[in-house]
Amino acid sequence: MENHIDRIVFIIKNSINVKLELLKNEEILHTIHQVATEITLAYKNKNKVLLCGNGGSAADAQHIAAEFTGRYYLDREPLLAEALHVNTSYLTAVANDYSYEKIYSRYVKAAGREGDVLIGLSTSGNSGNVVDALRVANELNMKTVGLTGSSGGKMKDICHYLINVPSTDTPRIQESHILIGHIICEIVESNIFGQ
Repeated sequence: MENHIDRIVFIIKNSINVKLELLKNEEILHTIHQVATEITLAYKNKNKVLLCGNGGSAADAQHIAAEFTGRYYLDREPLLAEALHVNTSYLTAVANDYSYEKIYSRYVKAAGREGDVLIGLSTSGNSGNVVDALRVANELNMKTVGLTGSSGGKMKDICHYLINVPSTDTPRIQESHILIGHIICEIVESNIFGQ
């Protein structure tokens, strides 16, 4: 078997470098803080957080939702958060009867309320179903958050808050998205429950 140690080291260093770029970007750090504040206010006002993405970004959406509704560090009351892809009967019906592009926007239209927060995850910022969901959320006066890669794609112009990870490498962007999700969860949990 070929020795892949050099490749492993290269990948880890690349991941670290993206996170170092995040640390240097005052605008992104400020936006993460603003998003945590916005979500805190939503929860204090009895609102909820909805999340959506595709593939690995769907997994990240589900992961972040679980941190809010389950727990992060503290043994505390649950905070309502839902990843919009988890109902497979709904997902496949809407994809079949309408289009895959409508799977999230229809759900947002049904479940979203003014003051709720929608977090859309897309490394390119161009995922049609996520973009469509963000547009509907804006129409409902929800707060919209985009987690993307460096360009922000189409999401750049339609989100109240854009956190565009300074990378074009999909795996490195996704690693940073879950880091950012964890940071937001920790701040929100601390804001609401103390410690």
